[in-house]
Amino acid sequence: MIASHLLAYFFTELNHDQVQKVDQYLYHMRLSDETLLEISKRFRKEMEKGLGATTHPTAAVKMLPTFVRSTPDGTEHGEFLALDLGGTNFRVLWVKVTDNGLQKVEMENQIYAIPEDIMRGSGTQLFDHIAECLANFMDKLQIKDKKLPLGFTFSFPCHQTKLDESFLVSWTKGFKSSGVEGRDVVTLIRKAIQRRGDFDIDIVAVVNDTVGTMMTCGYDDHNCEIGLIVGTGSNACYMEEMRHIDMVEGDEGRMCINMEWGAFGDDGSLNDIRTEFDQEIDMGSLNPGKQLEKDGIRKAREVLMRLGLDPTQEDCVATHRICQIVSTRSASLCAATLAAVLQRIKENKGEERLRSTVGVDGSVYKKHPHFAKCLHKTVRRLVPDCDVRFLRSEDGSGKGAAMVTAVAYRLADQHRARQKTLEPLQLSHDQLLEVKRRMKVEMERGLSKETHAIAPVKMLPTYVCATPDGTEKGDFLALDLGGTNFRVLLVRVRNGKWGGVEMHNKIYAIPQEVMHGTGDELFDHIVQCIADFLEYMGMKGVSLPLGFTFSFPCQQNSLDESILLKWTKGFKASGCEGEDVVTLLKEAIHRREEFDLDVVAVVNDTVGTMMTCGFEDPHCEVGLIVGTGSNACYMEEMRNVELVEGEEGRMCVNMEWGAFGDNGCLDDFCTEFDVAVDELSLNPGKQRFEKMISGMYLGEIVRNILIDFTKRGLLFRGRISERLKTRGIFETKFLSQIESDCLALLQVRAILQHLGLESTCDDSIIVKEVCTVVARRAAQLCGAGMAAVVDKIRENRGLDALKVTVGVDGTLYKLHPHFAKVMHETVKDLAPKCDVSFLQSEDGSGKGAALITAVACRIREAGQR
Repeated sequence: MIASHLLAYFFTELNHDQVQKVDQYLYHMRLSDETLLEISKRFRKEMEKGLGATTHPTAAVKMLPTFVRSTPDGTEHGEFLALDLGGTNFRVLWVKVTDNGLQKVEMENQIYAIPEDIMRGSGTQLFDHIAECLANFMDKLQIKDKKLPLGFTFSFPCHQTKLDESFLVSWTKGFKSSGVEGRDVVTLIRKAIQRRGDFDIDIVAVVNDTVGTMMTCGYDDHNCEIGLIVGTGSNACYMEEMRHIDMVEGDEGRMCINMEWGAFGDDGSLNDIRTEFDQEIDMGSLNPGKQLEKDGIRKAREVLMRLGLDPTQEDCVATHRICQIVSTRSASLCAATLAAVLQRIKENKGEERLRSTVGVDGSVYKKHPHFAKCLHKTVRRLVPDCDVRFLRSEDGSGKGAAMVTAVAYRLADQHRARQKTLEPLQLSHDQLLEVKRRMKVEMERGLSKETHAIAPVKMLPTYVCATPDGTEKGDFLALDLGGTNFRVLLVRVRNGKWGGVEMHNKIYAIPQEVMHGTGDELFDHIVQCIADFLEYMGMKGVSLPLGFTFSFPCQQNSLDESILLKWTKGFKASGCEGEDVVTLLKEAIHRREEFDLDVVAVVNDTVGTMMTCGFEDPHCEVGLIVGTGSNACYMEEMRNVELVEGEEGRMCVNMEWGAFGDNGCLDDFCTEFDVAVDELSLNPGKQRFEKMISGMYLGEIVRNILIDFTKRGLLFRGRISERLKTRGIFETKFLSQIESDCLALLQVRAILQHLGLESTCDDSIIVKEVCTVVARRAAQLCGAGMAAVVDKIRENRGLDALKVTVGVDGTLYKLHPHFAKVMHETVKDLAPKCDVSFLQSEDGSGKGAALITAVACRIREAGQR
């Protein structure tokens, strides 16, 4: 139409000898790359306005949510129906999608007329007519007995609120059916089908032709995430991140946005590039954007003659040139807006270079001889960091609706399959109460002399009989040995109740030849490091009380006597197993004859955690570690600790609760994934509870679930990477990173790519869900165990209500974004009569040993008075 206005101007205003000036006159219609980039920039701003909750009402580019949340992945299959209503004729289609290794689509369709009296009658008449045509079509294909899913292409202005709910705003294209505007068209067609009663269908989706175009092309090319129509009118859609769509709740995943980009510039943002001919068209037409679609100078003569003109050769050349300039400008403007979309997707994904496909339909794009080529070249010039492929759509308005439906069905089927798999990991309130009850039973068995030997939860006496009371003071040394490095610490406890702690420490390595040598060599090396530390601190020759954190399997017979049962963690020093480690340390100190130390206590890190927090909070009587491993301790009444003589007072019991379930009492809570992880562990059948809740194993549980999903085609499009098959590759730290609230899905994809997994946005959501389920179960099980502990303390003391603090340490508890909160909620839910506070420990394995020593010295001094 712009071309026709230009031609009219040319033939009425210019003389034949001035034709050579046409190019000069039309120079201002040519758009430089600089201008196109400016237009692209303005369009980006309009997109953001359309997506924003506060700016959407006044935005020219409306950016409407379509509720289409995924593109095809090639695994879709089944039979589907589609309705395509957008004019006086409408179509019914049957589409069969086959996934047998070769993607295949079969289609049958029929066109039905809509008589004018129905177009202008009641809505009931219109939708009854559509239902009748649908019944006729199904009769012909003999599929009336099947309840098939249906996608509905409804090309009228609508307000869409769900994938299957769309309210007609106003009729266009000559339709005037009463009682439809303002109502959901899906409900109207469902009622029409119900009134017939001779068949049933499942209407899954309402879409427009732009979305249908993207989905049709997306089936053939899985990189397709943009749909473009350039025909009588023009529009585009693309897959946007949910976190940017303010009009729809939810931050995860993506949704297709129907841009309605034809209104770009309605707010005046394009006035500086509009010509007098654009303005004339706007005043005289309801449908701007149409253009002359003829090519060649010879064709120009035919067209001009049909218009009653007697053109010269120069006239024909000028006409051809005008059409060329107008179509080039059109393609360039389309490219500028498309470049904005591509740039936004690239930034959303955080990729240095984007690879994307644009599905395209429309008569201008398909039939104009140069439009497509000009569009492609201009887009690639404007966004050189995007590798863009253009794919022509075949029947986006019909087949596309079926594809949207196929994807929706695929997602629903896969979701159901995944939920069924994850269901055993999602524990109910009653199940957690049962875990709590069983833990209490096993605690009683571990405390009893009669059943202790066969009890999996050993409930070991620690001989720590008091927590800090705030009057401790003095300087104390601590050793922390639990790996290839060990620490020596000086802990200064200040005077005054809860006065504070000052701490100095130094880390020392243990060479492998010492780890694998004799016991004397190992303990001589430890003493050498103590001597170095004392000299470093300027305390050479000083004799101080010492606490020893020794994190290996031991049988403790008193506070300062602990028999090493077995070396672990790569240690093989001879002459140590079966010996008291305190005696071995003292003998090494005596051999050196340089200083003397009073080894007061041998402890583990769980007890150290409780004591460290107990120095800050007098209510702290429970210690909990949830890191690579897990354990708990608490202050038990002496009358219940049958392994130690005496009835008065309390003693800290090291529960060793990681072995809860080793007797089979948790078998009904173990899933196939727990079993798989246990069977391939270093200690099959042992530490069953720890394998369900600790950081060493959660990543491996997740990995096994991901492999199961992938093998069943529910994830990563059924493609398992070699790295995913590697045991231990999915570290528990990835759970913490993936579940972080501030981590966008593109960063989740980066983690998966690091693991060799090529993932889609949907894959990232699924992986995040699996991580959430596994970590939540771990936190809930840990909470159930802790609820058993605090309730036992309350019942021991015959209290209606208990106020108690739990000192906690461990990387999983501290670093996972949701573990602590879920665990706290579970304890509160399962032990409602206990007011439980949680206090994070700082350096329980080192500082804790010194504080146990401080408490022991306080008690010893009090006894000597």
